[in-house]
Amino acid sequence: MIENISHDSVCEIRLARPPVNALDTDLLAAISREIGAAAADGASAIFLSGRPGMFSAGLDVPHLLTQTREQMLVFWREFFGAQQAIAASPVPIAAAITGHSPAGGAVLALHADYRVMAQATAAPAKYRIGLNEVQVGLFPGPIIYGALRRLVGPRHADRVMGGGLMLTAAEALEAGLVDRVVPEEQVVPAALEWARHLASLPPHALAQTRRMARADLVALTAGLGRQDYEAMNAAWFSDETQFTLRQLVERLKKN
Repeated sequence: MIENISHDSVCEIRLARPPVNALDTDLLAAISREIGAAAADGASAIFLSGRPGMFSAGLDVPHLLTQTREQMLVFWREFFGAQQAIAASPVPIAAAITGHSPAGGAVLALHADYRVMAQATAAPAKYRIGLNEVQVGLFPGPIIYGALRRLVGPRHADRVMGGGLMLTAAEALEAGLVDRVVPEEQVVPAALEWARHLASLPPHALAQTRRMARADLVALTAGLGRQDYEAMNAAWFSDETQFTLRQLVERLKKN
């Protein structure tokens, strides 16, 4: 589910939940756990990666549709907990977006310090990233919107989230959703290069600066509790969302 790869003082946390690194409760909990463990073990920087062609396909909708309301409360806790773990990482953390990154995959990347995305050489528009929740009947909520708006500004946030857009790597770079675009085979090396550079900086000054610069991002997920997760459940179990998601699953079965 998670592969922990050491690059000297830099820790690569690779999502490894075949076939598409879809996010369920266990994977999200593992992400939070591995980030905490890497920092505690002395990693000077971290980056998240996925398999070639796929960072994460987002929520594991077919599985989550089988969950009870109580199980979904646990899921939301882990979903926002992973966002908090990335945002509040005590050491610099990057997202090596190795391919497609819709919805929940993009959400994880939003909370990193830095995002480098793959572009396929033969087909530059092949890989896409975006917050396409509205297309499948999901309400992203103010926390995810706040993280997106912080990164790309109100104009792009409203356009991308309101329209449920999926952007090519070049479009994501132009909007500010990612920081660098490289050929797909260079994504992990580029993330490692960035991590090593940050790790080379004076650690105390870096830590203080990051805490100041990222305080607003960390605050988005601070203090969440059952009431907040119940609100997410209300949206998830609404008739419109359930109908739209089940239609999506049926389409996926046919492909």
